[in-house]
Amino acid sequence: MARIVKQEEYDLRRNNILDAAQRLVYTKGYEQMSIQDILAEVQISKGAFYHYFASKQDLMEGMIERMASQGLALMLPIVEDTRLDASQKMMRLFDFAARWKSARKEVLMTLVKVWYADDNALLRQKSQAALLPRITPLITRIIRQGNDEGLFQTAFPEQTCEIVFSMMMGIGESMIKQLLLPDPNFEVVQYLEGLTASYQDAIERVLGATPGSLPLFDPSIFREWFPPSNGHI
Repeated sequence: MARIVKQEEYDLRRNNILDAAQRLVYTKGYEQMSIQDILAEVQISKGAFYHYFASKQDLMEGMIERMASQGLALMLPIVEDTRLDASQKMMRLFDFAARWKSARKEVLMTLVKVWYADDNALLRQKSQAALLPRITPLITRIIRQGNDEGLFQTAFPEQTCEIVFSMMMGIGESMIKQLLLPDPNFEVVQYLEGLTASYQDAIERVLGATPGSLPLFDPSIFREWFPPSNGHI
């Protein structure tokens, strides 16, 4: 019992440090954030910090690991839902990700500007690299299921998963570039709708799926992020 309590206390304090580091990343940037900043935020000693993390690099890896775990926890119920065929699972994943972000638009608009600042370039790059090996087994399961169901036709499920993942990252990067424009407006909706259609076509071809069978998400979501300006409907 005592060992369980100690582990719970350890996990709680470790998560408190990670929470503080994440807040500082969004306010100062990863490169500008120092260990001393974290000590002041959490009100712990340097010795206590090193009990949980060996270095700032180790702290960054802890942040990345936690973000990846949180994302996968949201995906897993969809992947394991036996009522859904592979196409439905793939569409649910795409749509869920889009709607999750849309529901948190105001917060994410602020975070995106910080996350894509130069000071966070290293953390951003490592986060994406760390997510791939974690997400590959889940998406590969869906692709293998699709092969078995005759919905997909690919001889290389795991490698195909990496390609699909890269394309989805590409869509996200393109949308973020538009959000970061000095004056993003409704005109970009047409651009993003066309871009999404082209990515959908590419993903369906890579998976060997029927054309039009894998809509990534409802394009109307773009209008929530880029509302019409005066003179546009």
